[in-house]
Amino acid sequence: MDWGNSQARSFAPSMSRADIDVGLRAHMLRVYNYMALALVVTGAVAFAVANSALGPIIFGTPLKWVAMLAPLAFVLVLSFGAHKMSFGTLQIVFWAFAAVMGLSIASILMVFTGASVARAFFMTAALFGALSLYGYTTKADLSKLGTVMTIGVVVLMVMSLINIFLGSSMLQVLISAAVIVVFLGLTAYDTQRIKEEYMEFAGHEALGKLAIMGALGLYLNFINIFQALMSLIGQRDE
Repeated sequence: MDWGNSQARSFAPSMSRADIDVGLRAHMLRVYNYMALALVVTGAVAFAVANSALGPIIFGTPLKWVAMLAPLAFVLVLSFGAHKMSFGTLQIVFWAFAAVMGLSIASILMVFTGASVARAFFMTAALFGALSLYGYTTKADLSKLGTVMTIGVVVLMVMSLINIFLGSSMLQVLISAAVIVVFLGLTAYDTQRIKEEYMEFAGHEALGKLAIMGALGLYLNFINIFQALMSLIGQRDE
């Protein structure tokens, strides 16, 4: 995406190292706040839908396909159209995406026990936090890891499609375990990428949009890890 690259590079050299460090911490906090609030919105919508008449209406009818596929449509819009949107429009689409994802996540709350959902959530938070911290603090270049993990996502998508027809429970377990590994790797890579983007665009107005897009990437990693954990350790509500 073109976020005004040539203009952005003229800002950072004029800033002191102390200013850049302070700005980086503020930028990362902004990213994490966007992500955390998006998770709150998703959780609130999921809880409301799962515990109301909307749940059976959506997931007991063909509307379930809308709930399942709508988040993908939002991701595509955000990924390919963010640079064309104003900051305000991008925020609205981001929060709408978080709410729509809540519709999809509601199906999990309707099937699994609250205790297993909570357990998977806190496990996800612990794993995510550890890998994000690693991505922020490591001196190693994680760009190759990001490439490998991105290829892994494509492979997992293909394997998931194949398993729709095979219906293999063992393959599903392997896919879920691989999803956790891949998206934890992406969490470390994305965190480092967000940090590097700040160093490149420090002082540029594009940072507002970059904070939202960075939060989107981390949010998607978190959601995928959570869903994979639910597939592995979730206990169905009898």
